[in-house]
Amino acid sequence: MLSRLGALLQEAVGAREPSIDLLEAFVEHWKGITHYYIESTDENTPAKKTDIPWRLKQMLDILVYEERQQTAAGEAGPCLEYLLQHKILETLCTLGKAEYPPGMRQQVFQFFSKVLAQVQHPLLHYLNVHRPVQKLLRLGGTVPGSQTEKEEVQFTTVLCSKIQQDPALLTYILEGKKIVSRKKSSKEPTTLPREAASIQDKDHPRSKAPDTSPCGARALSTQLPAEREEEPDGAAGESNLITSLIGLCKSKKGRVALKAQENLLLLVSVASPAAATYLVQSSPCCPAVVEHLCHLYQSVPPFLDPADIAALEGVSWRLPSAPSDEASFPGKDALAAFLGWFDYCDHLITEAHMVVADALAKAVAEKLFMEIVQPHLLHVSEQSVLTSTALLTAMLRQLRSPALLREAVAFLLGTDPQAAAPDDGPRTLCAHLIGHCDHLSDEISITTLRLFEELLQKPHEQVIRSLVLCNLEGRHYVARGSPEPESYEDTLDLEEDPYFTDGFLNSSFHPSAKPPPAPATNSDGKTAVTEIVNSFLCLVPEEAKTSAFLEETGYDTYVHDAYGLPYSLNLQVTSVLSRLALFPHPLIHEYLLDPYINLAPGCRSLFSVLVRVIGDLMQRIQRVPQFPGKLLLVRKQLMGQVPGEQLDHQTLLQGVVVLEEFCKELAAIAFVKFPPHGPHLHRSSPREGHV
Repeated sequence: MLSRLGALLQEAVGAREPSIDLLEAFVEHWKGITHYYIESTDENTPAKKTDIPWRLKQMLDILVYEERQQTAAGEAGPCLEYLLQHKILETLCTLGKAEYPPGMRQQVFQFFSKVLAQVQHPLLHYLNVHRPVQKLLRLGGTVPGSQTEKEEVQFTTVLCSKIQQDPALLTYILEGKKIVSRKKSSKEPTTLPREAASIQDKDHPRSKAPDTSPCGARALSTQLPAEREEEPDGAAGESNLITSLIGLCKSKKGRVALKAQENLLLLVSVASPAAATYLVQSSPCCPAVVEHLCHLYQSVPPFLDPADIAALEGVSWRLPSAPSDEASFPGKDALAAFLGWFDYCDHLITEAHMVVADALAKAVAEKLFMEIVQPHLLHVSEQSVLTSTALLTAMLRQLRSPALLREAVAFLLGTDPQAAAPDDGPRTLCAHLIGHCDHLSDEISITTLRLFEELLQKPHEQVIRSLVLCNLEGRHYVARGSPEPESYEDTLDLEEDPYFTDGFLNSSFHPSAKPPPAPATNSDGKTAVTEIVNSFLCLVPEEAKTSAFLEETGYDTYVHDAYGLPYSLNLQVTSVLSRLALFPHPLIHEYLLDPYINLAPGCRSLFSVLVRVIGDLMQRIQRVPQFPGKLLLVRKQLMGQVPGEQLDHQTLLQGVVVLEEFCKELAAIAFVKFPPHGPHLHRSSPREGHV
């Protein structure tokens, strides 16, 4: 048979009418396939051990060769016309569905993929191609772990490639429209006649091809199981390409799932406004993506340690499995799968058409945040609160898309740009979370503080405005009658505090009657900035400092090592405050970093609170025997230089170390924000709504 086809092809090259010989060969191979079903009695022989794969390959080669020999570019040759008019693709689709002989479905997927990829003529515009393509899409992606997943994803890849070349095809394929011809144009390829392209179950039109009836496709139909009448394409808003891709995205085979995700990403990124609207309104795209996200979230064990959740980094949709070099823990794979798909959703929203992005972001907010996460955050079970807060923090850490960030901020802080926790009215979710920062459970307090610290790092104006600025605007914390200073360097009135006295550094905080006079400033304000820095550096008395005895490690070392250690709550509080102090806003700088503001009665600043804390601390350490030696030992333990051992007053000693490092951190922030040799900075009221 190989030699016969070769001879036919050779004769076709020099013949005056090559299309006739090619058509005869093409029909002969198709008749050979149909004869197999009429004559074969062995139902167990795999398709790959029959001559069906070879005949399909010859039919493909003839189609490609015929197209190359066409003198008129884009004109359909006789073999292609025969393929279309005799509904060969429809018949093959039926054979694939019957899965007879075993493995036939795989052969059909391969043939469809190769024909669509290698034949340059625009085929998807024809009904007799479009309809079997839709049927084949419904045939695949329905059973997880299918034996044909590899062929299915290759088939969808070819379709997506065609859509990328001609984005207008996306609407047709999604809607299942029966496209009969391309737009008439002198430069566009010729299509089949409208009658031939739109024919459905009517008799075949006349063709120059040899007749294949009684041993052809009609006789074949009597040998196949009856196929129920299917719904017309596009019925009930079904979008088979989307459902097939999402089904393949769930494959356990990493390469299959990744390729399906890339294909779906391609579709939402090339979508036209019309196609994007259809994706949102009439396809299962957004619901299916979010449904899988919710399923993965609910598959995460509820007993996960927040430290394990926080430590799992490097998970992305392209690499959804957890890094192998990290320590294993129960539920790690489920957590990695969820974070990987969440990252994929975030990436979809980033790359998709704006209409799809907004709809998908709202679906994530409604179905995941509101319906699943929020009840867990407000649950009476501490474990439920703990795990859900840690998972939400992990989601915020991965979140990049503006649309999903907007929905996440609205979920956490509400849509009102004013105070996130009003004094009256029902308690909002944010008010509950702020309450969790001072929870009876230290673990819940720490985990919630980490959530807010992560939120503060997100580039959204409402975060800092709702959490901080709305409480500082109006400067009600400043004594009435205090003039508005023109720059930070001009605010040098020291708060009258019983601990902030002339002798507090050297006399263990024995109060004196009056605060020292404010230091004078140079015209360029250098002294003022230096005094602010020194005020924080000198808060901790020398007898309570130990950093000078060891190699400098920096505040970040303590923040990094805090997870799971005895002193993590205090350290997390200082970490959030440091994050706030870094914001370049005059009111934040004044309230958190200026020791010299004149506070209104009953108001406190960060500096005044630190003064009181240190005053109380210095009274307590008087009762600790061998305090300097024990304090140095505790610092070495926190740095991992010596083995940890339980000491008397250990919590107090750890607090002293944390407090020293925190004061150094605040001094460094003040110095970086307003260096002594920098320009003279004025405090000017920010524009309304501007941070």
